Amino acid sequence: MIGAALALLSAAGFGVSDFAGGLAARRVPALRVVLVSYPLALVLLGGLAIGVGGPIPPGAIGWGLASGVALGLGGWWFYAALGAGPISVVSPVSAVLTAGVPVVIGLIQGERPGPVAAMGIVLALVAVVLVSRQATDEDIRPHRFTRKVAWLTVGAGVTFGLDFVFLHEAPADSGLWPLAFARVAAAVLVFTAATGAGELRLPSGGPMKLAVLAGLSDTGANVAMLLALRGSDLSLASVLISLFPAVTVVLAIVLLRERVHRGQLVGMAAAVAAVAMITAG
Repeated sequence: MIGAALALLSAAGFGVSDFAGGLAARRVPALRVVLVSYPLALVLLGGLAIGVGGPIPPGAIGWGLASGVALGLGGWWFYAALGAGPISVVSPVSAVLTAGVPVVIGLIQGERPGPVAAMGIVLALVAVVLVSRQATDEDIRPHRFTRKVAWLTVGAGVTFGLDFVFLHEAPADSGLWPLAFARVAAAVLVFTAATGAGELRLPSGGPMKLAVLAGLSDTGANVAMLLALRGSDLSLASVLISLFPAVTVVLAIVLLRERVHRGQLVGMAAAVAAVAMITAG
């Protein structure tokens, strides 16, 4: 139960972070947003890691850096896919891969959820697809799901899923050091990408405040995620964490008065049922 609660807390944090970061990215290039949120998370997670203490075994460094590379590449490819392809396809496909990759690896490693929990995992995967699905903007600007977009989408989903796997593999007695090293790698990738794209500039005003909020939420979500992955099976915790799009959708409905699609409502109901099944099973 504690592991499930932490996973859901992580999902809430990621949902808030995506919402704030998404609003900021509507006003300034996305790279400028992560130039604030990623380094901020690095400073906060580094400070927390020092405060919590604990040994720094090679596994904490190695798996942490691998997690950061996966996170950085996933974010880069995901934004590229959204910019070139239809959101209504890119978002749900990447989301289900993010949730599905850790489930498959967990099963390969010998995890065997109970029948009820297993059905909950399947239902949660369906919920992630439904909640993530958005109306396409093809009536404004044509977007095609080309081979390049498909590879970017698959790459983003797989690398985001591997981020969960790598953190799950980090030594349990290493405190928060894996998260700190993950952010080092992710920040380096972001600065490199921003330099190459000519976007090495910070936002100001509202976008800056939203980027800071995204960084703060992302920090809390990462801590809860690491604790959840340590206290639960990879297949169960990763699926619950992957329900974060439901939080983003709810915030968009409540704060932005955005219209919700029928499929998203079904997806949110399925997410609630899936959570109940996973925690009960």
